[in-house]
Amino acid sequence: MLEAVDKGIWIAEGECVNFHGFPYPTRCVVVRLNDGPLWVWSPIRLTESLKGEIDRIGKPEYLVSPNKIHHLFLQEWASAYPGATMWGPRSTIAKRKDLSFQAPLTDDPPDAWRSEIDQVWFNGSVAMDEIVFFHRASRTVIMADLSENFSEAFLKAHWKPWQRAIARIWRIVEGYGYAPLEWRLSFLNRKATRRTRDAVLGWNPERVIMAHGEWQRSNARAYLERAFAWM
Repeated sequence: MLEAVDKGIWIAEGECVNFHGFPYPTRCVVVRLNDGPLWVWSPIRLTESLKGEIDRIGKPEYLVSPNKIHHLFLQEWASAYPGATMWGPRSTIAKRKDLSFQAPLTDDPPDAWRSEIDQVWFNGSVAMDEIVFFHRASRTVIMADLSENFSEAFLKAHWKPWQRAIARIWRIVEGYGYAPLEWRLSFLNRKATRRTRDAVLGWNPERVIMAHGEWQRSNARAYLERAFAWM
């Protein structure tokens, strides 16, 4: 279940979930911090086999929701690892009042991972915000829905013809990797959004891992310049 990306960072692929009738794949990122604990971004369903692999590499202490959509399996992980703390932007915290979160995430990383993971807050939209992260050691950008990069093979296997047409029109496919159209249209503060985009590009990353679609193992800056072109 765990695929090594680089030293101290892994991804795990999960099942598809239904999002307004569209099957969306799930993916989480696991980072082992220098002092040992695991930082888990966008937790997927915690199966017995995945838990076994997680337990072999460390103990989750930080469970991170990057935006208010990526919250479905937080409770599963919190129950399995009762010492772990939960983190997310204010929008996630407002949506999941049944869960206990730490202070809302913004542009300023908490002390727990400040020395190893940078972050920026895309909050120029009136509909949804997102925290984008950068794992410095592996030079990997980690984002959820600000880039969706579906392959034709995935779309043919999981989406109906009319859904595939929407994916191409919205440019959430390989060759573009845009955010969904309805979200893009909600970014009214484009000046602030471009400043945040420039901060991400300034990291000069080597890789991009997103929640949905084909993640980028190289040429990350060129990919992000294309995926963020709508900004």
